[in-house]
Amino acid sequence: MSKKLVIIGAGGHGKVAADIASKNGYSEIVFLDDVSTAKECLGYPLVGKLNMAGQFGDFDFFVAVGNPKIREEIMTELSYKGMKMATLIHPNAVLGKNVSVGEGTIIAAGAVVNPDTVIGKGVIINTSSSIDHDNIIEDFAHISVGAHLAGTVKVGKSTWVGIGAVVSNNINICGNCTIGAGAVVVKDIDEPGTYIGVPAKKK
Repeated sequence: MSKKLVIIGAGGHGKVAADIASKNGYSEIVFLDDVSTAKECLGYPLVGKLNMAGQFGDFDFFVAVGNPKIREEIMTELSYKGMKMATLIHPNAVLGKNVSVGEGTIIAAGAVVNPDTVIGKGVIINTSSSIDHDNIIEDFAHISVGAHLAGTVKVGKSTWVGIGAVVSNNINICGNCTIGAGAVVVKDIDEPGTYIGVPAKKK
C-alpha cells in the first residue's frame, strides 16, 4: 500500500519536508497552504487551503510551518480531528541509541542526535545541527541549521535556537526564547526573550 502525505505549508521548509518524505517512502505528496498562490512546490501539487484537510482522511499529515505557535495550533487542530502526524527523518541523519522522537518532528540531512536524547513533538532539528547525549528538546522547539548543543542540555517548548548557535553542556533554556544566530549560551536562561551575542545576553 502506498504512503500518502499532506504537507501544510508550501514554503522553503515545505520543500525540505517533501524531499525527506520522498526518501521516507511517501509516493504521493500534496500541499495545502492558506497563503501561497503557486500551483506546486518542489514539483508536488498545491491543491488548496487548510480547510480542505478533511478530504484527505487516508493521508498522513506534516505541518511545515516555521512559527512554533502556528505549528502547534495546526497540529493540535489536525490531531483533534483524528489526522495522523508524520515524523520525517532524513536517511543521512544519525540517531544514537535510546533516542526518542515525537510525532510531527522533522530531522534534516546531516543532523546528529546522540544517545538518550528525548525530542518532543512538532520539533525541527535542522540541517547539520548536532545534539549531544542526554538532551531534552521540548515540543515545537527549533534547532536551526548548524546549531550545536553539548551534553545534558534542555531546550524549552517553542524555543528557537538560531543558525550556528552553540549551547554549552548542562544548560537549561526555558520555553518561548529565541537564541540569535551565532550566539553562545554558557549559563541557564530562565526568562523568555531574545538572546544574542557571545556570551548570549538578553536583547
